[in-house]
Amino acid sequence: MKPTETPVIELKNLKKSFGDLAVLEGIDLTLFKGENLAVLGKSGSGKSVLIKIISGLLKPDSGLVKVLGEEVNKITPKELQILRLKIGFSFQNSALYDSMTVRENLAFPLIRTRPEITKKEIDMAIDKVLEDVGLSNTINQMPSELSGGQKKRIGIARTVILNPEIMLYDEPTSGLDPITCLDINDLILQVQQEYQTTSIIITHDLTCAKMTANRVTMISEGKFLKTGSFEELFAMDNQDIRSFYNYNFTHEK
Repeated sequence: MKPTETPVIELKNLKKSFGDLAVLEGIDLTLFKGENLAVLGKSGSGKSVLIKIISGLLKPDSGLVKVLGEEVNKITPKELQILRLKIGFSFQNSALYDSMTVRENLAFPLIRTRPEITKKEIDMAIDKVLEDVGLSNTINQMPSELSGGQKKRIGIARTVILNPEIMLYDEPTSGLDPITCLDINDLILQVQQEYQTTSIIITHDLTCAKMTANRVTMISEGKFLKTGSFEELFAMDNQDIRSFYNYNFTHEK
């Protein structure tokens, strides 16, 4: 799926502080339908705050936050609830329920959001999404029986089973070995194509950013340094960008 010219997320002069700590100090962004954007930045730079504001979990201090044509900080709680059903969150820790099997974890969001759904429809949706993430054989397993990479895949499956229009990934490759990281990167691209999603990918992993994103940006001192291709961002003569690049590709881990 190629990105279109239809805006899906629009941010203008977005600001957010916590007491005296200014986290976001004028974020501007237009994200288009079908586009993947990777957001880089040091820990504490405001990346997670940004996606929480986009999903309505946090209120901005000022600025425009428009998602799928709705001004997030101006709609009613019920309208926000409806909007959130169109936004998928892939959490860093996968956020699976330890006491539920894979099948039960995947069925849960369907039952919670679509009370009229039949058992047959649930089974079909689960079978499809497990096939999409390549883990059909795990359907009756418990999360404790899964590897880190499998948990990430099931976490993504539980999100896309609701067919969201927007995906928000929080450190999707964190804690995974290099080969599994590549598998998750491929899955992010597969979700973009299969489910025609528009995505923001919060990551420290430059390989993930380069592989999965149509555009890349970095938050520094509360603002985006530049939003463009991976090559355009890392061609900038900026100490924060150089340090980030050197840590990822030259730092001995």
